[in-house]
Formats: sequence, C-alpha cells, structure tokens
Amino acid sequence: VTHSLKYFYTASSEVPNFPEFVVVSMVDGVQMVHYDSNSQRAVPKQDWMNKAAEALPQYWDIETGKFLGSHQSFKANIDICKQRFNQSGGVHIFQYMYGCTWDDDSGVTDGLRQYGYDGEDFLVYDMKAFTWIAPKLQAEITTRKWNNEPAQMEYLKSYITQECVEWLKKYVDY
Repeated sequence: VTHSLKYFYTASSEVPNFPEFVVVSMVDGVQMVHYDSNSQRAVPKQDWMNKAAEALPQYWDIETGKFLGSHQSFKANIDICKQRFNQSGGVHIFQYMYGCTWDDDSGVTDGLRQYGYDGEDFLVYDMKAFTWIAPKLQAEITTRKWNNEPAQMEYLKSYITQECVEWLKKYVDY
C-alpha cells in the first residue's frame, strides 16, 4: 500500500469571510491537522493525532509556531508575486504543497514540493535533479537564488527523502 503525507498552505488577499492563511495536513487523504490565521492554533482533526503529543509534548506548540511564522512570509510572498505580475489589489491566492509518499511493501519513497499563484504553478521542485524549476517567467529570479543555496538544497533533499518519510511512518502507525 502506498501512503502519503501532504501539507497544503494557502495564503489569500482580499477574500471576504475567509482566513488570510490556512494550513491543512493530510495522511492518506485524511485531514489530520488544521490551522488558520483566525484561530492562530494548530488543532488535531483525528483522535490518533494526540499520540504525536504523547511522544513529543511540545508537538502542538511547535506546529503552531511553524505556521505562525509561515503566515507572515506567505503574506510577503503575495506582495512579491503581485509586483512581479504587475498587479495591484484584488483577490490573490498563494499556495504551497509539499509532502512524501511511501510504499510499505516495496519501501519506495517519493516526494513533492511546489508553489502556486492564482491557481497556476509558480515554482516546482524537480525530485530527480533536486532543483527548482520556474514554470512562469516571473519565478525565474527565485529559482536562480534558491538553486544557488547549497545548504537549503541539501535540507530539502534530506527532508523529502528522510524526515518526511519518518513522520509519515509514525502517523501511519498511530
């Protein structure tokens, strides 16, 4: 059976009655964690997620802190994209999706990491070459910068191939 762990981050500007920032974490397509900028708290969506807190008592504080920090950078990312696409106000959405898969029969793992802006791919991480690709001209400046940060590139590779898979295995066991 192939299992998956995926995180979906969504930042929005000028969307009425919707939080400015939302994070959803899923295991095998089932939501396990929810965070939004209104509550400013990561909350479990499955009872078995409480086992994560038993294993690591600061789990929910760590997750909440991570998402709080991401909220500010995602707000900045919308502003950067608006500049690059020569846009002013209006509704805009900046998304980030990342995660991994693990086949518990073969042991084969894979990962994904990509950003989107206003419903289109903006930055995509090439899992075979371990480099960022810019599907949009406006993202090329970012790929040039990110692909020339060796420590960050090594971290991304190790997160996707090791850390993400380790967490996925823990969550599947819960």
